[in-house]
Amino acid sequence: MPDVRTSVVESVRAALSRARAAARVHLDAARSDLAGAEARLARVQQAGEQRPARAAAERDRRLAELADKHAAGMADLARRAAVAGALRATGAAGDPWPGWHPTPAIRTEPPDLLRVGEIRIPGAPPVPALVPLLDRGHVALVGPHTGPGAGAVWTEERSDEGRQRLQGAGASASGASASQHSLVATLLLRALGRAAPGTVRITGYDPERLGGGLAGFAPLAPAGLLTFVGPGGLAGLLDDLVDHIRRINETVLAGEHSSLREMAVATGKRPEPWRVAVLLGGDELSRHERAQLERILRTGAACGVHLIVRGIPVPEWSTVETVTVDGDTALLSSCGPLPVLLDGPPPADLVTATSRRLAERVSTGPAPAVFADLLPEEIWTESSAAGLTAPVGDSPEGRPVSVTLADYPPHALIAGPSGTGKTNLIYAWMGALSARYSPTELEFYLLDFKEGVSFARFAPGQRDPSWLPHVRLVGVNVNTDREFGLALLRFLGRELRRRADAAKQHEVTKLAELRAEDPTGHWPRIVAVVDEFQVLLTGRDALAQEAATLLEDLARRGRSQGIHLILASQDVSGIEALWGRPALVAQFTLRIALPKARRILAETNTAAETLPRHHAVVNADSGAVEANRIVRIPAASDRRTWGELQHRLWRDWRDRPASLGAPRLFDGDAVPQLATSPDFAALRPGTVDPVVLLGESIDVQARSARLPLSRSPGRNIAVVGTRVEEACAVLAAAARSLARQSPDARFSVACLDQDAAATAESLRPDLPPDTGWYDAPGLAELLPELEPDPSRPHYLFLFAADAAASTLAVKTGGRSGHEHLRRLLNTGPERRTHVLGWWRSVARLRDDLGGIGSRTDSIGAWVALDVQGGDLSGFYPQQGGPVWYPRPWRALYFDRARHRTPEVVIPYGLTT
Repeated sequence: MPDVRTSVVESVRAALSRARAAARVHLDAARSDLAGAEARLARVQQAGEQRPARAAAERDRRLAELADKHAAGMADLARRAAVAGALRATGAAGDPWPGWHPTPAIRTEPPDLLRVGEIRIPGAPPVPALVPLLDRGHVALVGPHTGPGAGAVWTEERSDEGRQRLQGAGASASGASASQHSLVATLLLRALGRAAPGTVRITGYDPERLGGGLAGFAPLAPAGLLTFVGPGGLAGLLDDLVDHIRRINETVLAGEHSSLREMAVATGKRPEPWRVAVLLGGDELSRHERAQLERILRTGAACGVHLIVRGIPVPEWSTVETVTVDGDTALLSSCGPLPVLLDGPPPADLVTATSRRLAERVSTGPAPAVFADLLPEEIWTESSAAGLTAPVGDSPEGRPVSVTLADYPPHALIAGPSGTGKTNLIYAWMGALSARYSPTELEFYLLDFKEGVSFARFAPGQRDPSWLPHVRLVGVNVNTDREFGLALLRFLGRELRRRADAAKQHEVTKLAELRAEDPTGHWPRIVAVVDEFQVLLTGRDALAQEAATLLEDLARRGRSQGIHLILASQDVSGIEALWGRPALVAQFTLRIALPKARRILAETNTAAETLPRHHAVVNADSGAVEANRIVRIPAASDRRTWGELQHRLWRDWRDRPASLGAPRLFDGDAVPQLATSPDFAALRPGTVDPVVLLGESIDVQARSARLPLSRSPGRNIAVVGTRVEEACAVLAAAARSLARQSPDARFSVACLDQDAAATAESLRPDLPPDTGWYDAPGLAELLPELEPDPSRPHYLFLFAADAAASTLAVKTGGRSGHEHLRRLLNTGPERRTHVLGWWRSVARLRDDLGGIGSRTDSIGAWVALDVQGGDLSGFYPQQGGPVWYPRPWRALYFDRARHRTPEVVIPYGLTT
């Protein structure tokens, strides 16, 4: 038993010993692990204490590198901008809001970048933060997002190392939305202020606020500069923009330029406005809408189509500037992680006032095109053999719109109310033609029936001695001288016959063929411009009938002989004057309608009703709608603008050996002078049958109304009327012209009206010394003693002959003075004695000739002043007398031996 107990005790002791040994081993291992853990814990604690300092130092180092890198990048951009002129925010594109005002760029300047804020880098001046838009790309506005740099701003807090630190600052979604709306207003206002009025057009899509996001720009809407698209209209808007881009590529750029910006640099003109679509949120896009949006993002900037997008996912394209807005700060995709401190929003009243002024400016009409754009680089390089072609303005796409006068269309009709630019259009057209065709290729005949001197500048004047060398005739202030218009048509008719005869001689039919067969001949194309032409056609007299006949003949046959008509009118009655003559209207296939012009285009063609200022509808197919071309007309009527071209052409032509002389200027308000008359200068002494110059004929050529004093019965002249000055002027011109040809002739002057005494006395220096001067009693004594001497001409001038009626009624030697006067009138001309007298009425002239029923053929010629045509019936071969409406300083001259119908003349001014 004891042995068993001992054995058990020993076994237990042995087990306990083994357990203790194992426990000591585990305890030692635990103690070792604990020591290792404590060591690791100490290392961890030590590393934790050092990590913030290293992290801050690393962050500061990285930010310093980024700042240096951005500063270097901005400096490089600035250097490249100085060379390329691309990185700019001048004037309204970058000015602060206080004192801000629109500063439209000139047409050769590229669009600016638009300032939205500034990048503030410690230790450096603030750098403007600029966003590209016009001609450059699109802008996408997004809200704040999580991650490094979200909503970061620079602060002045410093670390232990003394370096600036970047702190995070968050913003609410509502604050970001308000900032995005402010940024939209900033971009739009700066774009509008830096572009020419009307060249930026905005489309707003704002389904959430229903246009409220663009409310400040609402005054732009009436002028067509702002349109809104309602909810659900996004797809249609995107489709319209894509179609617009396609049209620009096909019809404007047309493969010649890669973008509108490049085209503007190359041509100096921008043919299309910028279209900015502001998309302010909406539902999720459909597949079609996403595809259209991507097309616009890829291709829109080159075609002047730009997007400002908020609340719509936009893919990352190189043309998209992404602006991450977080309160009053933002991150620009072009600036990397550098934060931008946004400018404050533009004041609401500034937005509204600027929009209102722009709308008012645009509503008054766009600025005209530039006259210099119509002119070629070299003058007079084109031939008019086949026709005349020249631009009159540019199209909405900025391309020149040329107009042709040739076999088709042969003639032009221009219409437009007063103030719509009719005269300016004519100036622009004439300037473009004159610069292309030399005076040997083109001649102008200009006639203006309205009161004014629109065409006078083409002839030499007192202020400007130059003239347009192409112009051969200028008629101004002829609103009461329809005879001058008729004279022009007669002249053109004669020229048409001359050319037709030459064409027959050379067996050709057209001007181009005639010029080829007769290269040494003078065959320029003729363009006759008649403003307010209806004056010629509105009367029902013989003049209007003859004018209509001549006009129809010229319109029908002139095309083949290079004679073209341009008829213009500002009143609808001018156009209506043609409708009764369909054969005439049909020849004027070229129609040019100015704003509000009526009845010039086809009845269904209303294009002129909505035409803005400085524009015209050019239609070469008799006004058919499908032939309309809208043209912007440049300002060409300014004296300085036109003068530069005219002086250039005049100097070049004047220096040529075969240059033409100055054009004939007929001014209906001017009184011609005998001393400057070419016919008076050509008079020479010793003429067998002298001529009397009575006044200036209303004719294309500056010629005098002439009365030959041959030895034929009736070669006497009577001036009839009560206008003393005009009657004296006629007799004075007759006396001076005769004295110039017959210095050895005998002159007798009887002045029987005190009002005519001054004129009679003024003749003394110009008449022979032995001239006899008589009063009424002296005339009564002279007539019985007067015996004509065929060897010496004798001219008896009677000023107010009827004033001597009582004296001449007394009989001397069985005959009265009247009988002696009648004998002299009847028999004197055959013996070279002629009577040139003034009677103050037709009735008194009849009394001196023997009363009613007496013969009047002893008065072979007469000049009627303020006398009605019916009163002259006894001195006119046709019953009822001539058609004559007296007017100041005009006279009706009729010579039985030479005239079929009387002619209107202008008495020469009195020379005292």
